[in-house]
Amino acid sequence: MHIPHFDIDLFLRDYWQKRPLLIRNPWAEWTNPLEPDELAGLACEEAVESRLILHDGEGAGDRLVEHGSFPESRFEGLGQSPWTLLVQAVDHHVPDVAALLDPFRFIPNWRIDDVMVSYATDGGGVGPHFDQYDVFLVQGLGRRRWRVGPACDSRTPLLPHEDLRLLTDFEATDEWILEPGDILYVPPRVAHDGIAMGDDCMTYSIGFRAPARSELIEQWCDHLVEHMADDDRYEDPALARQDNPGELTAPALARLHAMTIEKLLDRDAFARWFGQYNSRRKYPDMDWQPDAPVEVETVRALVKAGAPLLRNAASRFAFIRQADASLWLFADGESFTCVEECAALAEELCARDQVALDPGLAGSDPAMALVVALVNQGSVAFETDA
Repeated sequence: MHIPHFDIDLFLRDYWQKRPLLIRNPWAEWTNPLEPDELAGLACEEAVESRLILHDGEGAGDRLVEHGSFPESRFEGLGQSPWTLLVQAVDHHVPDVAALLDPFRFIPNWRIDDVMVSYATDGGGVGPHFDQYDVFLVQGLGRRRWRVGPACDSRTPLLPHEDLRLLTDFEATDEWILEPGDILYVPPRVAHDGIAMGDDCMTYSIGFRAPARSELIEQWCDHLVEHMADDDRYEDPALARQDNPGELTAPALARLHAMTIEKLLDRDAFARWFGQYNSRRKYPDMDWQPDAPVEVETVRALVKAGAPLLRNAASRFAFIRQADASLWLFADGESFTCVEECAALAEELCARDQVALDPGLAGSDPAMALVVALVNQGSVAFETDA
């Protein structure tokens, strides 16, 4: 799947994280990848994150939020008032929805979050809000009126609501009606509001991750502290007598400051930590491991037979090149050091959802060990697997 005639360089230069862009149906042929009943079925599954937003009045704040999973009967008695069903990470469960990510791979994979799918009846919508991340809104079925407004920040007034971050005041600066196949790009913190026009309105929200500075500092420091020895303590063997014992002297403060900054400035350690941290699955508690661990000889036979290797849509892969031509591969929070043919295999796995392995790799013990580890942690599977 691709978007023909889309100028990626122009988009990145003039629009990415700068201003909204409406892209009228650019697909060679648009086909809605998921039926409304299938979306409702996912919302009934316990392992799938979903929300139901009901209108309880005319105001944006008059919305009730229910969290899934839902019994099938819940969708039969919703009545005539507008409502919206939101289902997260549908790309993890539906290959045709996961394929929607392919045209947007010009954004690095580590930035991609998931594909959320919404279904709304006439007049349904979340309400005017802003997100902290970029999003491409692909209209899949029906029509939706989108209004966008000014940029927001932490000082922007919000309505009191336990579940939704809705804007107190919203004045649209642009407005468009999206038909099936149309795409609206919205940069971070730009106010927007989508309202379904008619029933059977489905929108695919391709969202991107943007780690907060506070999150990075907190998680990086927690990781460092976890691996520090308790006897790594302040020392001052050259202590000199000072005039006032109550003073915190400049030399003492310098040593204390150096103790904290030294570990934080280890760039290689940070890179390895971030690769593992960022590659954790969105839902790490979900078990994608095979029923029984695969053995290396089984993998070797499958590689010799030319069985394609498929990447789990719920998995996150990334790599970092090293100065010695090796690389670190990160998959679902685990790291692997790869050299030579292993490094080439790791790059392929990070670049494509499906890899046709060279049968000659069956003779490489390091490559086979890597594939075995990835299969057994549920990150990849052979196409012949159930």
